[in-house]
Amino acid sequence: MATERPSGWRQIILPSLTLFTSMGTLMCCALPALLVTLGMGASLAGLIGIAPWITGISRYKPVIFSVAGVLLILAGWLQWRGRYAPCPADPLKAKACSRLRTVSWMLWLGAVGVYAVGFFFAFLGVLLL
Repeated sequence: MATERPSGWRQIILPSLTLFTSMGTLMCCALPALLVTLGMGASLAGLIGIAPWITGISRYKPVIFSVAGVLLILAGWLQWRGRYAPCPADPLKAKACSRLRTVSWMLWLGAVGVYAVGFFFAFLGVLLL
């Protein structure tokens, strides 16, 4: 039975993409709420002056969080599915393969953490105030 070798797309591109979309959830929705919560309204006004698109994309926060959530689930599933995929027999390449898997999991976990913080401030933190 032939086992497939994990691709770079699955190990680096997708976790990096999920981290990018998770950071997008922070920028659009969580960062403004956090700044206002901490009493930094002037900082928020300065941020909006520099990047006025932040208020425009906050209208689409359900879509942004949905896409980011789907990408996180997909990336996690692909990571889990390829966790026992074989690495090359060459010791140097095997070590690089193992390190790449660790980095990939760390990227994914970081993206999940960023997404959770963004979700809290965008949807749950508003209910607490």
